[in-house]
Amino acid sequence: MTIARPGPPRTSATRPLLIDTDYLPEPLLLFADDGLHVDPKSGIARYGPRSLTSTGRHPGRLRIGIIGRAQQISTARRWLESQAAGVNGDPKNPEFPGWMPDRGFFSQLEFADPWNQELGQSELRKILEIESPRERFETLLRLLEDKLQLLAERDSPPEYILIAISDEIVTKCGTADYTNAETGTVHRDLRRALKAIAMKYRIPTQILREATMDGRDRTPASRIAWNFFTAMYCKAGGYPWSPHGLAAGTCYVGIGFYRPLGARGSTMQTSLIQAFDEHGEGLVLRGHDFDWDPDKTGSRSPHLTADDANALVTRVLDQYERQMHQTPSRIVVHKTSRYWPDEREGFHAAIESRVRRYDLMALEAQSAVRLITMSKYPPLRGTRFTIGDLDYLYTTGYLAALGEFHGMHVPAPLQVADHIGQDTPREVLLREVLALTKLNWNSAALGGLLPITIKFSRLVGEIMREIPDDREPLPQFKFYI
Repeated sequence: MTIARPGPPRTSATRPLLIDTDYLPEPLLLFADDGLHVDPKSGIARYGPRSLTSTGRHPGRLRIGIIGRAQQISTARRWLESQAAGVNGDPKNPEFPGWMPDRGFFSQLEFADPWNQELGQSELRKILEIESPRERFETLLRLLEDKLQLLAERDSPPEYILIAISDEIVTKCGTADYTNAETGTVHRDLRRALKAIAMKYRIPTQILREATMDGRDRTPASRIAWNFFTAMYCKAGGYPWSPHGLAAGTCYVGIGFYRPLGARGSTMQTSLIQAFDEHGEGLVLRGHDFDWDPDKTGSRSPHLTADDANALVTRVLDQYERQMHQTPSRIVVHKTSRYWPDEREGFHAAIESRVRRYDLMALEAQSAVRLITMSKYPPLRGTRFTIGDLDYLYTTGYLAALGEFHGMHVPAPLQVADHIGQDTPREVLLREVLALTKLNWNSAALGGLLPITIKFSRLVGEIMREIPDDREPLPQFKFYI
């Protein structure tokens, strides 16, 4: 292999450019009965989901509630039942085995009229006739919250709520952009706002669009089913799969940042601290408020003070011990920008007082440096190469284990922009990064560009914006997907 473009790595003018390459095999995943496979779809089809035999959290039955117009409720139920029976595949998309007691996810869907709430045509028409985008958006949200609250207050409430919406609702109420005198320009998204509201009632939700129900969605049917029911299984409390081979007792932490809803000026907020154990169990926490002015600091990427970094790690360790009932023996922190001296100081102080081993990593998506192969195929996912002190890892690319390439574009590797700590060999850290790209339970994809520690922070930050400061976000992963 050769380098397509030299890009940013700096080398001595008197020393040749040395490139070391290596290949990290595709990480295995654990399924029922400790079955192993590299691919989530193949593993579930062959063995069943991980929780079926390992954690006592398998949802053998799932009570389904539906919110929508009368006809949409009927259509949504028929769609769910037909998909749960199984969906044929095609040469590029494997068959979906179903959500049935004897195959697939080994579970049963349950429906009952008391678990449904109808949206009346007249009330929807009145909403759609509202001219103000903000008022139209917020009126629909209030209506949906009323329906969610009614279902949540049942003696035996549904455990999962499907919200069936029409094309017209998506077009006119799917997003809202407006200007507020106090907070400035605001952009809101229906899905994110609904997730935030549903947390108040502790019931996971899923929007189901009309185009999906009636088949106009051109995404292959088996792929839709795989992604839909994998996320449903997670929302029902189960583990579709778990990573294999991650170090026991390790806490993987991701840190991200976001602007609060409609925030003016430079105010930023730590979007979340998210922590995952070696089994893939995760929790979410909202961080501290702080100001960040790119003009004054010279950086568009926010950075923490020593005190904020210390408080952040202290909080995640406290909550990790409370939720996981153990103190980690090792911490690995991921973020997308380099660690400034104050951040290092704060992380060091908080971690070293309670945990023996740790590593701080900055992982950046970039496109300036790529490998070019001599064949028609892109580099293998899992290819690692080093230029000077910089490490690169292909987390997308040709899948040697399956003989497939799932990408739409020429893949580019992640760059390890920063690594602080000498407690773990770099190769082990990169193997962990590759494994953590496979823990997105919101789909059945084999992997992604970013580890879940970073990818998750971006997704959750969008929902955190909708949660007011006086309400504590729920820590469970299932409420954010």
